[in-house]
Amino acid sequence: MSAYPKQPQVPVAEPGTGHVPTGTGTPRIDGRAKVTGQARYAAEWPAEDLVHGVVVNSSIAKGRILGFDLDAALAVPGVLQVLTHLNRPHMRGAGVFYKDMTAPAGSPFRPLYDAQIRYSGQPVALVLAETFEAARHAAGLVGVRYEVEAHETNLVTSVERAREPRKMKAGFSAPPKDKGEPDQAFAQATHRISADFYSGVEHHNPMELFASTVIRGDDGHLTIHDKTQGSQNSRWYVSHVFGLPKRKVTVRNAYVGGAFGSGLRPQYQLPLAVMGALALERSVRVVLTRQQMFTFGHRPETVQRVKLAADADGTLRSIWHEAVAETSRIEDYVEVVVNWSGQLYACDNVHVGYKLVDLDQYTPIDMRAPGAAHGMHALEVAMDELANEIGMDPLALRLKNYAETNPADGKPFSTKALRECYRRGAERFGWADRAPRPRARREGNEWVGWGMATGQWDAMQMFARAHAELHADGRLVVSSAATDIGTGTYTVMSMIAAEALGLPLEQVTFQLGDSTLPVAPIEGGSSHVSTVGSAVDGACAKLRRQLLALAAGRKDSAFSRAGVDDVVFANGSMALRADPGSAVALTTLLADADKASIEAKYLLLPNVLKQRRYTRATHSAVFVEVRVDEELGTVRVMRVVSAIAAGRILNPTTARSQIIGGVVWGIGAALHEHTESDHRFGRFMNHDLAQYHVSVNADIHDVDVLFVEEDDRVVSSLGAKGVGEIGLVGVSAAICNAIHHATGKRIRSTPITPDKVMAQRPFQHAEGE
Repeated sequence: MSAYPKQPQVPVAEPGTGHVPTGTGTPRIDGRAKVTGQARYAAEWPAEDLVHGVVVNSSIAKGRILGFDLDAALAVPGVLQVLTHLNRPHMRGAGVFYKDMTAPAGSPFRPLYDAQIRYSGQPVALVLAETFEAARHAAGLVGVRYEVEAHETNLVTSVERAREPRKMKAGFSAPPKDKGEPDQAFAQATHRISADFYSGVEHHNPMELFASTVIRGDDGHLTIHDKTQGSQNSRWYVSHVFGLPKRKVTVRNAYVGGAFGSGLRPQYQLPLAVMGALALERSVRVVLTRQQMFTFGHRPETVQRVKLAADADGTLRSIWHEAVAETSRIEDYVEVVVNWSGQLYACDNVHVGYKLVDLDQYTPIDMRAPGAAHGMHALEVAMDELANEIGMDPLALRLKNYAETNPADGKPFSTKALRECYRRGAERFGWADRAPRPRARREGNEWVGWGMATGQWDAMQMFARAHAELHADGRLVVSSAATDIGTGTYTVMSMIAAEALGLPLEQVTFQLGDSTLPVAPIEGGSSHVSTVGSAVDGACAKLRRQLLALAAGRKDSAFSRAGVDDVVFANGSMALRADPGSAVALTTLLADADKASIEAKYLLLPNVLKQRRYTRATHSAVFVEVRVDEELGTVRVMRVVSAIAAGRILNPTTARSQIIGGVVWGIGAALHEHTESDHRFGRFMNHDLAQYHVSVNADIHDVDVLFVEEDDRVVSSLGAKGVGEIGLVGVSAAICNAIHHATGKRIRSTPITPDKVMAQRPFQHAEGE
């Protein structure tokens, strides 16, 4: 096999960093590589004789390809081939071969497989050329003849077709059966509210475009640099789709420029790049454009209805929550949207329901806090509306119905510090000074409002392997096929390993992003620290036992009768806890034993028997201040206080950044982000960053993050949970509630754009209120 470019040096902490225990705020050790351009992303890997591929997408939403006009494209100098379903390399026929590790029920989309067009923007051809410019020019010359069929892409007009979903998707729990008599309790309650909610399509827009660079070795081995949240998932997919032995495919993702769910499943540029490499027997790169980033998975459009009923004192008597979401014609993409409503508040009568409508669109995909982002929004806005109906403070209503155990099944929480989140968040925000009525405060042309909401997300742990090797010079190398999408995985895993053996942080290297490394789960669901981190800790624990054995075997050793708990590892040495003077350097132990290194492997398997006895979750309390100009319809989010309970926070610096990122995304979901469809063409229209609005610097003001103390040894041996998703949950609801408090306008569809603010009539107080 010919030599392919080596990976850039794996990032390590700066010299002199020293001992950094977990719980200490530490900058990301990969930061320097990123800001200096040393970090290579999927589209930046050089290769000899590299061919460039550009994708041609369909212009219709449904139908069949009748033929191609390729003469003009093939005549462009430098163009080598145009691949279509008619001349592509062999692909396996059965849909099961296209299922990746996170695929839902159904048959996955197979790019360039046949003549059928299933959605607008579907890839129909791949132009391969010696230069990117030639490939791009030729792609615009490819002609495609279609037979057009009628399509349906409108969820709102299709809800009568809603059906029960197939439930085969990892992480999905179907709504439980009714608890008590929710309809009867609703009818008999003193206070009742019923509200309909709409959430539009959102698209992931990570800075790094989706790309795959396939470097072909002389022996046909494919080394693929892919934008993915799971290198082993992409390798699994490629080997199954093309019938290639796993030993012939290596996938790497050393650096990923954001993903947040969009990289959970292999996207279509990956198989297209592999097709090109197989067809030409050369290295091939395919990079999607920003517009093409809107031609695969997205957060699904969702409609919901929530009904709540309570006594005069605020005691909840009935919770009723149903949701209908979109999926594709070929797969049943499912999310946990409504189940939260049966878990968060104490109530004896609960109904939750969830259905799907299949449309002529690409299968949706997980997007940060999937399901909870929509479901918790509807519940928390409804809770605010109920508080207004009762005449009760919204925080007081939540505390009145605080659930000490999971109301859905009676299980205790492994840890739950939500009450402390409420207390500390409210105190920091100044919630006690909130005016009880809407439209109570105006500054200049803007109404000022305060709102709050609760957040909840699962605390998950999966299985993983880790390998640790301590070298004679004191360097520790730990490896697992984990992924760092910018969340700080390199840093926190290095911190865990360094602390376990008492080493300076700069002496630890954590290797990730390579399918040949020990197995790790796909990076998603806020589970990487509790999973891979626990595996790293386990591997290092094995090294500690080996080092103790080396120390105990020395002549006249003070460690001869010591157990692991009797020993302390610090400053590159080990010593008896009761006798600091017994310290011996780890390098000395290896030198005396004439060992170049010692190594250990560890397989983390969650303690399912223990974990299943508990409900494992992260929680948050979000407090928001907005200012609303009713004449212009503008909303400014001036202050956010987010109080988080997510187990032990191993690195407050990177964890805080994760929460801030979630808050920024929550502001975008509440006010900006919505992919508009022209249903006449079945096409997303605002498919670029000029028209798809995301939060920018001018939209973000004061964001204050609080971490409430928790230590959850049920979720993980480290006591940690995860912070990636929980930072988003509840933010959009708190903003919606704050807008109502500012203006008296209850807007139940997101995003809350200026036209909605101007059109909605304010709430009117009754006489004597």
